[in-house]
This record gives sequence, C-alpha cells and structure tokens, in this order.
Amino acid sequence: MPRAARQLVDGGIYHLINRGNAQQTVFKKEQDFQAFTDLLLQMCNDFNIDLYAWCLMTNHYHLVVRPHKAELLSKGIHWFQSTHVRRYHRHYGSSGHLWQGRYKSFSIDDSDQLLTVIRYVEANPARAGMVDSAVDWLWSSHRHRVGTGSAGACPLSSALPVDLPQPWTAYVDTPMTDLEIYKMRNGNR
Repeated sequence: MPRAARQLVDGGIYHLINRGNAQQTVFKKEQDFQAFTDLLLQMCNDFNIDLYAWCLMTNHYHLVVRPHKAELLSKGIHWFQSTHVRRYHRHYGSSGHLWQGRYKSFSIDDSDQLLTVIRYVEANPARAGMVDSAVDWLWSSHRHRVGTGSAGACPLSSALPVDLPQPWTAYVDTPMTDLEIYKMRNGNR
C-alpha cells in the first residue's frame, strides 16, 4: 500500500525529526557532524528552504524549516538524507538502513508554538546531559543565534518571523515542564 502524501503548504513552518535505525549512532565524530551540516546548508540553498533552527544529536536530528514551495521540502529532505547515507556508507564501509524510516514532520501553527519548538530543539543537548548549557553544544543553531557559532558549522539561513525572549540562552536553558516536553514529543503542540 502506498504511503499517504504529507500535508504540506507553501510557506508553512515544520519541525522535522529523524533517528538512526534502531537508535544507532549516526554521528560518530566531528567530521560526520560537519558533513551533515554542509549538506543541510546545500539543501536549504538548492531547494529554497528557510532554516530557522537545527540540532544534531549523536543518533538523531531536529530541523525547523520553512519551504517556500511545499513540494520542494520532501524532495529536499529525500536528497539530503540519501546523499548523507551514501557518504556515510562510503566512509564507514557499511551498508543497509541508516535512518529508522521517513522523517517525521509536525506543522507549526503560530508564534508561541514556534518559540516552544525552537527552545525544545536547541535545549536538546543540555536536556540530555551532554552539555551544561545549550551554548556549549557545537552542533546546533543556538550558538549561531547568540553569536558564538564556529565558522565550520551550518549557519541559520533566515531570520525568525518572531522575536525571541531575551536573554535567549537563559530562556533555552530553563528546563521545560514535563507537560511541555510531553506535548513536544507527542505532537500535541
């Protein structure tokens, strides 16, 4: 049976997630993170997608994007993930599924929801105990947003359509409530 088409709209904002197959480590070293962010920036440029936030964890990624043309989002992500998988298998001499399946996409309907999603995405490494503060994680949009990003990592391609609470790092580092996290993880935004 064919998969149902995603319900995407031109100019809509989406939170995208994908995880390594069987939660395997996808990013094993700095060069893996860098290669992925290079492809991410290329996808955004080639497929006319605004990148509002991103975070790479060792076994998954989060993106917050706005495609100018809805049909280009699926094409862009397909190109992006398959290109990354080919690079990964060439580099590690491996084969098989790298991702658990199709990426998940959740639409973002208003400014408050957008702020919550970006906060959730950028706080992910601190929430997981990998760093003390979101600003300490190299593979996230947070460092670029607050002006401490390194030259090699993927910059944000577009300004947000909403103002951020200030100071942003303190806001992101403030733990989310259990209910906020539950809603984020279950698509009940």
